[in-house]
Amino acid sequence: MPKLAAIQMASGPNLNANLIEAERLIGEAAAAGAELIVLPENFGLMGLKESDLLGIAEQDGEGPLQEFLSQQAQRNNIWLVGGTIPMKASVPGKVMSTCLLIDNNGERVARYDKMHLFDVELTDSNEQYAESETLESGNEVVVVDSPFGKLGLAVCYDLRFPELFREMIDEGVEIVLIPAAFTAITGKAHWETLLRARAIENLCYIVASAQGGYHASGRETHGDSMIVEPWGTVIARQPSGAGFVLADVERERLMRLRETFPVLLHRRLHCNISN
Repeated sequence: MPKLAAIQMASGPNLNANLIEAERLIGEAAAAGAELIVLPENFGLMGLKESDLLGIAEQDGEGPLQEFLSQQAQRNNIWLVGGTIPMKASVPGKVMSTCLLIDNNGERVARYDKMHLFDVELTDSNEQYAESETLESGNEVVVVDSPFGKLGLAVCYDLRFPELFREMIDEGVEIVLIPAAFTAITGKAHWETLLRARAIENLCYIVASAQGGYHASGRETHGDSMIVEPWGTVIARQPSGAGFVLADVERERLMRLRETFPVLLHRRLHCNISN
């Protein structure tokens, strides 16, 4: 049975320091037996403001963050989900929030651009977020084959849109990998519930890697990185602090559940995402 891991960080505005921390945690997870590792959203930079991402935006296919991911995957002989990194967008003054899947040879297997952007106001904590001012949204669902099963990619706020996961199911997804940086307020209220709901309704594994802690901008992220199995049970979690969670993925159990509890075959409505 393959072992999958989700890393938890509290990234700051110093890119080099964040990469050193990510390298340490990747190495520890790989040494513990992880064959696929997921980094959190914005693992390379949680700046003082959202627009700080513009300063480290990379061209598709080249740049220090992409090179870092490739080197780490190859060096540790793992598949690596590169949390998110800022990629140059088609709209001037914006970037794509891009999640890359890298194989153990350091080659890119897939790219997913965050589809749903976090434009909300949290009145309880007087926080406002407007990702669309800096980010350009993606519009393609990503599901790919791997040695671990069919992998789907989603990022943070995507978790609130079940139709995205239904689209993945139509493409055969078995394991969904979710880098995130949930706020402390929304994380406490909804994070675990949403992760377990997506696992239960789609009879799939969820591997969720989160930012967790206090950041230089004053923002607090929820953490609680976890791995959820298809029946909705949390089988590994990291409530707080830097670290990682690790669990076996039993593909045979997933297939057996889908056969004996064929809820996915009983669907009568189908959701389609418009580009």
